[in-house]
Amino acid sequence: MVRGRISRLSVRDVRFPTSLGGHGSDAMHTDPDYSAAYVVIETDAEDGIKGCGITFTLGKGTEVVVCAVNALAHHVLNKDLKDIVGDFRGFYRQLTSDGQLRWIGPEKGVVHLATAAVLNAVWDLWAKQEGKPVWKLLVDMDPRTLVSCIDFRYITDVLTEEDALEILQKGQVGKKEREKQMLAQGYPAYTTSCAWLGYSDDTLKQLCAQALKDGWTRADLPVKSLFLQMMDANQRWDVPEAVEWMSKLAKFKPLWIEEPTSPDDILGHATISRALVPFGIGIATGEQCHNRVIFKQLLQAKALQFLQIDSCRLGSVNENLSVLLMAKKFEIPVCPHAGGVGLCELVQHLIIFDYISVSASLENRVCEYVDHLHEHFKYPVMIQQASYMPPKDPGYSTEMKEESVKKHQYPDGEVWKKLLPAQEN
Repeated sequence: MVRGRISRLSVRDVRFPTSLGGHGSDAMHTDPDYSAAYVVIETDAEDGIKGCGITFTLGKGTEVVVCAVNALAHHVLNKDLKDIVGDFRGFYRQLTSDGQLRWIGPEKGVVHLATAAVLNAVWDLWAKQEGKPVWKLLVDMDPRTLVSCIDFRYITDVLTEEDALEILQKGQVGKKEREKQMLAQGYPAYTTSCAWLGYSDDTLKQLCAQALKDGWTRADLPVKSLFLQMMDANQRWDVPEAVEWMSKLAKFKPLWIEEPTSPDDILGHATISRALVPFGIGIATGEQCHNRVIFKQLLQAKALQFLQIDSCRLGSVNENLSVLLMAKKFEIPVCPHAGGVGLCELVQHLIIFDYISVSASLENRVCEYVDHLHEHFKYPVMIQQASYMPPKDPGYSTEMKEESVKKHQYPDGEVWKKLLPAQEN
């Protein structure tokens, strides 16, 4: 039963000094401190249930996202949760169409990251009140209700409400069997943990060997560096460079090259995609796609063979639903981006729902996994035999341990009080 009026919204800047160990480093982001703008929503309901949401950042700039969350707060406070979820499309559009804030978007950049954090907290709250994990809340939802959560503005030339409803209704067939399969076997994952660019060659070899020993047979490797191998250029190349380099690297038979050029260059991705067809190398992108419109154009241009949603870059579950449905219409496999702070915890819900209710296929589908910082979450991911096991706790798995938040809050947490003076010296 959905209940309560939202009485408080707080947001904190939480940062982990991962740059000290080179964790998360790549060709363009050489010193990331995995961070999050951490939102907590409270209601006046007597149950005391709180909704927790995050958006992922790399350290500097998290304070800007925090400011954007606070700027959006008035759209949330004093609203009944029942009214929000009863017209979720309207609420989504209210957040993304603020007449002044949209000028620093619209639906992109800092303001959209902030929107994701707020909406992630709302979904966490809703699922907790229903006593279900988010994936199960979505799976059990009537197709018409699911469709009502989506803003179709700007994508009706590719996906209409009627199209979405038809896809979801077809997805009802065999749904119970697929849910049982997920509960028993989990969703296949690949690891990126063994191959950050800041690691030494010896460390790379050691971690790759350990990953194989642990049962990982799929890995995403930076261009510096073999399982079933996926390569990641992290936006490093111009279009001609991407074609040249991947032509040379084709002998290693990678499944895909991820982010070969600017994430905004749709036609550039399409050019690279066409050039790599003879080599059997696919294009994967999406972790820095601003919104559903960019994904629409990538699909229209046949610019990617693997679509990588992100649970915090897009506008939470609502916008990700639209992208999952567009991917299904184009028959492009979804292989989500994860890692960071809480991205694995979040995206597992989306991809498990996708398999059970939308795609109904595991062919050429895997979900990224990074073995960092899960110990700071109250309900961390569960990996068994290189697969995500569906979470059973209610919510969106986004609630962090309060002790971890306090220790890593920037700049006043215990960790940063020790680190900042040393860095200044």
